Amino acid sequence: MTAIYLIGLREGLEITLVVSILIAFLVKSDRKPLLKWVWAGVVVAAGLSVGFAALLQFGVARLEYRHQELFEAIASIVAVTFVTWMIFWMRRMARQMGSELRGRLEDAIKVGPLAIVGVAFLAVVREGLETSILFYAAAQGTADSARPLIGISLGLLTAIVLGWLLYLSALRINLTKFFTWTGALLVLVAAGILKYGVHDLQEAGVLPGLNTTAFDISGSWPPGAWYAELLRGMVNFTPAPTVLEIIAWLAYGIPVLVIFLWPHRPTQPARTQEPALSK
Repeated sequence: MTAIYLIGLREGLEITLVVSILIAFLVKSDRKPLLKWVWAGVVVAAGLSVGFAALLQFGVARLEYRHQELFEAIASIVAVTFVTWMIFWMRRMARQMGSELRGRLEDAIKVGPLAIVGVAFLAVVREGLETSILFYAAAQGTADSARPLIGISLGLLTAIVLGWLLYLSALRINLTKFFTWTGALLVLVAAGILKYGVHDLQEAGVLPGLNTTAFDISGSWPPGAWYAELLRGMVNFTPAPTVLEIIAWLAYGIPVLVIFLWPHRPTQPARTQEPALSK
């Protein structure tokens, strides 16, 4: 549940910031009557994202075992791709995200209400669909189906509260540090998701080595301990992983984490960072 809470918090805060930027721009420019079109786009994007998550959850359950394992493996690989792209994109675009969104909305206002709905929809739906597939991939193999839902709900709720406080200027967060540290944690989560995907490919017979374990500490590993649950949830640690699972985790997790945390040099002269929200 910890990893899924982190996904909900990170993705939810991105969505909340995007919506807050659009709302703050309309409020500041004295265009409050247009807020309903922004909210319409947000609601449609949220509905599509929830529907996509439900389709993944209940549609895959109808597949036969081998096809289900293959689908889950593909979903894991896609989720890892999304996570990797998302964290590097946010690191590069965070500084100009506000001005870019405001520029798009200004252009949409000149076109009409449907264009405003489209800007809000596109700004939110990307994050929403990412959240859906990340949630599905991270929740695979969880025995208790309620815990992932609790985790994602708490994460999204926390993000909404933080976003609202930021909008009201009642809370100040160093968003650069926030996205850096949550991004680093998501790299570890993604490595665990990739490890799970490799295991699914082995279960489906696509990859060999299902019975070739790297180590086996099952006899001394307490599955119900809090630290066992934490390690399983965050990095998908299992007491008897296969050799290919370990190779996949290390081959992705270590280099991506090093590259992500490596000091980032801006391509342009440093400028004063614009606030995430302005009213």
